Amino acid sequence: MAHGDFYFTINATFYHFTEKWGEQAIIDYWRAMGSQYLRPLGARFQAGGPASIAGYWSEYFAGEPGGEVVVSQPDADSVLIDVQVCPAIRWLKESKDAATHPPAHPMYCQHCLHVNQAMIEPFGYSFELTGGGGSCQQKFTRTPNPSQESVQ
Repeated sequence: MAHGDFYFTINATFYHFTEKWGEQAIIDYWRAMGSQYLRPLGARFQAGGPASIAGYWSEYFAGEPGGEVVVSQPDADSVLIDVQVCPAIRWLKESKDAATHPPAHPMYCQHCLHVNQAMIEPFGYSFELTGGGGSCQQKFTRTPNPSQESVQ
């Protein structure tokens, strides 16, 4: 099985959740994944700042097959991920086995939004996603608040 074939599994999971329990169930699942499973990553981002976020996502996308992604730091408090060609959507559409699998779930791109928001917001950042369907912009922005305490 090719590395990218995991995208078929993720896509099937999204279909299963929404068909069995509805759209809110998959959103709740994504938010739990972000706030619980990815909590250590959020803490790492808080400790390392935007450079840590940029480094992580640059390395992550470098390992994904078929993606065309540019990660930058437009200023000291933010990281912009410009997904020109999403590796997952490309794989779901163009792999040799694409015809034997369902198309990308209608909510597929929302998983990035909900997972990342739930993961990063407790650590003093906001996350925005614009676009979708194979290309998007994702932005992490530090939200300075002098009274905010570190989340441990």
